[in-house]
Amino acid sequence: MRAYIGGHQAVNDTDFLELALGTPVELWLGVHGESDEERAARLDAARDILATPEYQDLPDRVSRVAAEAIEAYAPQLFNIVELPRPARHRTPRQGAAA
Repeated sequence: MRAYIGGHQAVNDTDFLELALGTPVELWLGVHGESDEERAARLDAARDILATPEYQDLPDRVSRVAAEAIEAYAPQLFNIVELPRPARHRTPRQGAAA
């Protein structure tokens, strides 16, 4: 089954996030192994995007996407199982009468 949002096909979770936010996720999170120069350029681009009127509501959109993800996956996020503790082995004290 194919999913289309605004004429764009969303193939995976990242595509849905990019379409919901209107920007690539890597712009905000970075990529593994990026250099200091690449990071500075990425952050400059992000600042420029945030300065445009089109993206003034980006923090609200990010909050909404995060809230929807938490709501959708809350049962798994809070499914905590207590693990049994290993039994303690007592050793006799030295010098104690047997």
